[in-house]
Amino acid sequence: MIRVLLADDHALVRSGFAMVLSVEDDIEVVAQAADGAAAVAAARDGAVDVALLDVQMPVMDGIEATRRIVGTGCAKVVIVTTFDREDYLFDALAAGASGFLLKNADPDDLVEAVRAVAGGHALLAPEATLRVIRALAADVSPAAPEPAPAPPDPARQRIVASLTEREHEVLRLVSEGLSNAEIAQRLFLGPATVKTHVSNILAKTGSRDRVQAVVFAHRAGLAG
Repeated sequence: MIRVLLADDHALVRSGFAMVLSVEDDIEVVAQAADGAAAVAAARDGAVDVALLDVQMPVMDGIEATRRIVGTGCAKVVIVTTFDREDYLFDALAAGASGFLLKNADPDDLVEAVRAVAGGHALLAPEATLRVIRALAADVSPAAPEPAPAPPDPARQRIVASLTEREHEVLRLVSEGLSNAEIAQRLFLGPATVKTHVSNILAKTGSRDRVQAVVFAHRAGLAG
């Protein structure tokens, strides 16, 4: 069971997230907080696996709360915010967040983020993924995660050759910043099928998460 902490200064938002997560058999909301300081205390006091934190909260903002929660090893953190701001994204990554989503994300994306982060992976909103990739390409942000080491060209070519035609399509769309749900619509596939393709792509390319897969796609010339 994945134990989740919800922290947002709007009770309606917390209730909405709780409703989305409570229908999942493997996820349980075990604590809620209305400010960053309360979130840190709840993470320290309870057995929490993943904390979903807003950025703009009273007493202590979500970035500082992330730094303290991750720093003490209490839980992994996903930032969920209304504001699509680059400074929030990179500050969150620098503070140790494993995920970054916008509040207008599909409910399935929220569930996927909780499971991915609990499993030791990172998951960023498509918009955030593109910004991280641009920053990596320009080498402008020390907060951006390190890309996977690039294999020698022949090795990379063998990896590319191992991808199926459908996996090529999915990877190209991932590199454009599309979510699994959007890829499913674009390719007329079921969401579960897209998820399987993404998992296969991560395994074949040796990528830890979608961000590294997009880095690989850019290096291999597969990005659109």
